Amino acid sequence: MPPLFFIHGMWSRPTVFATLRQELAAAGCASFAPTLPGHDVPPGSPPPAGLGRLRLQEYVGSLRRDFEALGTPAILVGHSLGGLLAQLLAADIGTERVRGMVLLATAPSAQAHFQASSLSSVKAVIGMMCRWGWWSEPTKPSPEVVRESVFNGVNEEEARQGIAEITWDSGAVLAQISAPFLDLSNGSRVAYGRCRQPALVIAGSEDRIVPATVSRATARMLAAAGAQVDFEMWPGVGHWLFHDAVRPRLAAALTRFAASLG
Repeated sequence: MPPLFFIHGMWSRPTVFATLRQELAAAGCASFAPTLPGHDVPPGSPPPAGLGRLRLQEYVGSLRRDFEALGTPAILVGHSLGGLLAQLLAADIGTERVRGMVLLATAPSAQAHFQASSLSSVKAVIGMMCRWGWWSEPTKPSPEVVRESVFNGVNEEEARQGIAEITWDSGAVLAQISAPFLDLSNGSRVAYGRCRQPALVIAGSEDRIVPATVSRATARMLAAAGAQVDFEMWPGVGHWLFHDAVRPRLAAALTRFAASLG
């Protein structure tokens, strides 16, 4: 099976994949999980200098260097912001080295932005956008917002552990995703014509921060570009797919997908 290249989401870290990767390793599936720039500080630390001004382009450039260091074709697996980054990276690298993509509750590309708005998703980010200059400063949601929007449906102990791992992220990246029409660099626009790898797109019906309509629209655009796409809507599941009640199902889906690609 091709190895899996995990890409974590906004305000997150690669540690979110730790237990999942152990379970995949036991099933014979190798994996890698790089850290996005500025996300390697310990929990509770102040934001690194310059983080707020980093853009999607810098994140993709860093991921490309990590991917090329593998020296072997792999499957991209991205959660939330990581799903958008996986699409951008796949379009940048091409089909020969990116064997496939798994998009988990993916953040919207510029083309899918019209599907991204909902009352719950707006509530999740509005508090960070009320201060002048947020678009070039580090951002981090409050524990209360994270509990309601990301960890709904997760038991209290696992939610507390996840909230403790939340870290700073780039205001510039948040702006590129939330207002792509103001981004002259078109940083969140995906060249879907270059994303023809087989893809598995998974969304939770109860996702409160990235509506499942984003994943559905993304799957349709990938299919329209000529990719073989499987779309799965998981009833009763929220944005967080890595807790004990859902993770075994995710591990099985990833193993099946990797095995299907040889």
